[in-house]
Amino acid sequence: MRYIVGVDIGGTNIVVGTVSEDGSQIHGIRTDPTHSEQGAQGVLARIAALVEDSIQATLRATGLTREAIVGVGVGSPGPLDRASGVVLLTPNLGWRDLPLRDLVSEAVHLPATLDNDANCAIYGEWWVGAAKGAQYVVGLTIGTGIGGGIVIDGRIYHGASDIAGEIGHTTIDSTGRLCKCGNYGCLEAYASGPAIAARALEGISAGAETRLPEFVAGDLSRITAQTVYEAARHEDEYALELVRETAKFLGAGVANLVNIFNPDVIVLVGGVTLAGDRLFVPLRAEVKRRAFKPAVERCRILPGALPGTAGVFGAAATFKLQSWGQA
Repeated sequence: MRYIVGVDIGGTNIVVGTVSEDGSQIHGIRTDPTHSEQGAQGVLARIAALVEDSIQATLRATGLTREAIVGVGVGSPGPLDRASGVVLLTPNLGWRDLPLRDLVSEAVHLPATLDNDANCAIYGEWWVGAAKGAQYVVGLTIGTGIGGGIVIDGRIYHGASDIAGEIGHTTIDSTGRLCKCGNYGCLEAYASGPAIAARALEGISAGAETRLPEFVAGDLSRITAQTVYEAARHEDEYALELVRETAKFLGAGVANLVNIFNPDVIVLVGGVTLAGDRLFVPLRAEVKRRAFKPAVERCRILPGALPGTAGVFGAAATFKLQSWGQA
């Protein structure tokens, strides 16, 4: 059995794991804060250390030799140029024209591939997760930002210039909130983790009655989307309203995807899944209200089944896809 190291680079954390080539096993899962403020070289050094640590843990667990580790798949925020292995721009990390694939390969002495982190997460869910076996899959990754991925007949759809799947930067309000990308009204500006926290703080500043401050010991700077989900689970009415609003924003975006792609499955990956039915029930209702009935009836809207590791599995699978022609 051969193994591939999957590297998932996020705006907040880097997650690394070593995955068997058939996706049935994962060993040596390691997580470390990204610390993008330390610059690309600092992040690269952290990736190299995590990869080596994961490999060693895998060799101890399996009794295999290092020759069983055949490569590294890297998922990075984009946009990217996959052919040259270059990260063109990362609004949340501050990278520009970074030859990440080759830098990682040189640092860990293994072949490497590069794909968009959201593509990897959705591909992981198609490979061994919630969307396994589906023919047409569209997914959203919701965390520090909102990314997306499109899988058609087992292959990632990248578009003409590797930009396909930037679902977070589709517009749901042409005169709406300012997004980090410079546009107004992007889905990411309403439903990403930081956007949910920002909306919560705006309401608190305006005098909303809520127990949210109790969940962070009065330190409002510590409020995150997860804080909102936790308060909603405790039936805080303001938190519940924030979750319902988030469901409507996501529902508008997902309805567009349903009408455009007519997928079998739409999968949502990331911390948003912690909200459970409080989010997914109104989200599905909003999609049903907005999208064409035949498309809605064929589409399952699901939470991801690989919390914390979808991007790792997917990065390993994209190494297979780019190196061997199939996952």
